[in-house]
Amino acid sequence: MPVEFLGIAATDHGSGTASRSGAAYDKECTLRLARAHEDHGWDRVLFAHGSGSPDPAPTAATGGAGDSHALVGAPGTVARALLDHHDLGVDIPSARDHDLLGDAIDFGRYVIPIVREGVAERDAARAARGPRSLAAVGE
Repeated sequence: MPVEFLGIAATDHGSGTASRSGAAYDKECTLRLARAHEDHGWDRVLFAHGSGSPDPAPTAATGGAGDSHALVGAPGTVARALLDHHDLGVDIPSARDHDLLGDAIDFGRYVIPIVREGVAERDAARAARGPRSLAAVGE
């Protein structure tokens, strides 16, 4: 099962740890964030919004109502956790952190390649095992 990475960006410099420093829509900031995701292996990016910022597009694609949990650690640790999620059927993980630009770059450089390689290895192993019959899994 392939995996796609869904990032999150914003239309200004504000974040979970930094207050907005300018207008609610900063074209250059928005473009830098979009390019960072595009250049570092992300498949899609959603732009965050709230009552204090413009609604660039509906973001109900994930069906999420907010943060559900956090994965924290070195790239390999986070990648292993994401592979565990993938094994459970998650094929579009959504990731973000407080430094939207820096984290989009680092996550794309260090985590996404490990996860993609792990997914490819798992898919190859499943294909080598072949289809399992219902009798083989205890129907």
